[in-house]
Amino acid sequence: MRIKINNTFLELTQGDITDQTTDAIVNAANAALQMGGGVAGAIRRRGGPAIQEECNRIGGTYVGGAVITTGGNLAAKYVIHAVGPRQGDEHADAKLKDATLNSLLLADKNRLKSIAFPAISTGIFGFPKDRCATIMLSTTIAYLEGPTGLEKVVFCLYDKKTYEIFEQTLHSLTQKRLNTDRS
Repeated sequence: MRIKINNTFLELTQGDITDQTTDAIVNAANAALQMGGGVAGAIRRRGGPAIQEECNRIGGTYVGGAVITTGGNLAAKYVIHAVGPRQGDEHADAKLKDATLNSLLLADKNRLKSIAFPAISTGIFGFPKDRCATIMLSTTIAYLEGPTGLEKVVFCLYDKKTYEIFEQTLHSLTQKRLNTDRS
């Protein structure tokens, strides 16, 4: 699924985020920036040790925060490490919104043209996929309605079920937006 918001394409795809050729891919990171399993482990394996070495120099960030490193051996030139909340964290929704927004801001600050997100916090952190989709997509849509140099934002979703949840959510959000625009 692909839509256009102002001058930016927002796209959903199913697959492995490490295959993305966007300027940056987003790592669903932990606050210590230690790349163990899940999305982070896949990025570490494909991207090589340079990414973790740079994370070690940075030292960490807060839940809701984002930092940028090299993409190492990945097709993407950069990795943005966004720290999402764990299910049950206080203010979890706001923290996921911040992780999404801070990633977009960091991409613009570094003059990137494209970025690919996973479904942050839905793996080992246990965040519900439907809530994740609503928060991440609505935050991204609102951001793209303002000034940005981003030309493409991709949500690269690993499995069919997650893709379908994001697709239904994006359809619902864009219908609401169309109805609001007509009022």
